[in-house]
Amino acid sequence: MAEKRDYYEVLGVNKNASEDEIKKAYRQCAKKYHPDLHPGDKEAEANFKEVNEAYEVLSDADKKSRYDQFGHAGVDPNFGAGGAGGAYNVDFGDLGDIFGSFFGGGFGGFGGGRSNPNAPRRGGDVTASVAIAFEEAAFGCKKNISITRIENCTDCGGTGAEKGTSPVTCSVCSGTGQVRTAQRTPFGVMQSQRACDRCGGRGKIVEKPCKGCNGKGKIRHTFKRDIDIPAGIDDDQSFAIRGLGDVGMNGSPAGDLIVNVTVRPHPIFERRGFDVWCDIPVTYAQAALGGELVVPTLDGKVEYNLHEGTQPGDIFKLANRGIPRVNGSGRGNQFVRITIEVPRNLSSSQKELLKQFESGLNDGNYKKRKSFFEKIKSSFKD
Repeated sequence: MAEKRDYYEVLGVNKNASEDEIKKAYRQCAKKYHPDLHPGDKEAEANFKEVNEAYEVLSDADKKSRYDQFGHAGVDPNFGAGGAGGAYNVDFGDLGDIFGSFFGGGFGGFGGGRSNPNAPRRGGDVTASVAIAFEEAAFGCKKNISITRIENCTDCGGTGAEKGTSPVTCSVCSGTGQVRTAQRTPFGVMQSQRACDRCGGRGKIVEKPCKGCNGKGKIRHTFKRDIDIPAGIDDDQSFAIRGLGDVGMNGSPAGDLIVNVTVRPHPIFERRGFDVWCDIPVTYAQAALGGELVVPTLDGKVEYNLHEGTQPGDIFKLANRGIPRVNGSGRGNQFVRITIEVPRNLSSSQKELLKQFESGLNDGNYKKRKSFFEKIKSSFKD
C-alpha cells in the first residue's frame, strides 16, 4: 500500500486550523483538481480524491480527533497490516473517558463510565464535490458522482471473521467487554472497571481474521452513483443525501453524503440571491429612439420595448425570470442594466453627419447636462 500523505498537508493547513479555514482550503483544492476541469487527467483525479478524503476526516470533529491521536489507522479500516487477530481489533472511537477507566462502577458515577463499544452508533458523514453549469444550478439536474465511504466487508459481512467462522466469546471478560479489579487503599477497597485488554472491549475474539478486511469487518469502498441536484442551489452550497455515508455500528443507521456544489460562472448572467442580472449594450440610436430589444433569459430570448431616451445605467425588470427558489415558492426576477456603446472609427462623412445632428440639439435635449452646468454657474457666481 502506498504511503498516505498527512491530511493537513493535503489541504495545506496546519493542525490548529479552524473549521472555516479547513473548509476554505478544501474549496480551493477541490476547484483546483476537479475532474470536470481536467478531463482525462488521472493525476488530477487522484489529487481530487485525496482532497475529498482529507476533508471528510478533518471536517468531522469525531474523525478529526481520532486522526489527530492515531493517524490514518484511527479513521481508515484499510490502513495498516492485519493478521493480529481480535486482540488488536479496537474501535478508536470508543476508548471511553479516563475517569471511567479509574473509577467506573464503584465511585458513584464520578466519571460517567466507559461508553459501550457494542452500543449502536450512527455512521459518519462523507463528502463529495460536483461542478455544474449556471443553468443546471438554476433548474436542477442529475449528475453521476464518485462516493467513497466505509462499508461492511462483503467477505465476512462485517464480523471480521474468515468466511465460515464466527467470533468467539472472550474468555477473560466472559463476553461483557469489561473487567473489574479491586484494590485496597487507605480509604478502603476501591472497585475499578476498564475495557478488557484481550478483546478490546467487544466481548468477542476473532480467531481467524477475514483476509478481505484484515479482521476489521470494514472496508473503504468507492463507487459511482447518480444524484439529483436540487433546482436553485447556489455556488459553494451543500446538501445532504440521507444514508449514503459510512455504515452504522451495531444496527445503527448509516451517515449522510454531503454534496458540495461548485457553479461555473456564466458569460452573460450574474446571480444575486434568486435574482439574475445582466448588462445589455445598445447603440446610441437605439437608446435615443427606443424600440424592440431582444433580451436573453434563462428561459430563452424575450422581446422588450425599450423607451425613447434610455440613459446609460437604466435598469428594467423582467418578473419571474430569475432563479427558482429552493423551497419551490416561485422564482426571482431578472434585472437588465443598459450600457450605451459609443461608436468608434467613424469615417469623415459619418463625423460630418454627427456634427450636423449635434448642432440641431439644444439644452432641452440634454437635461442632465443643463442641470450640471447650472450647478457650476451657481457655485462660482461669486
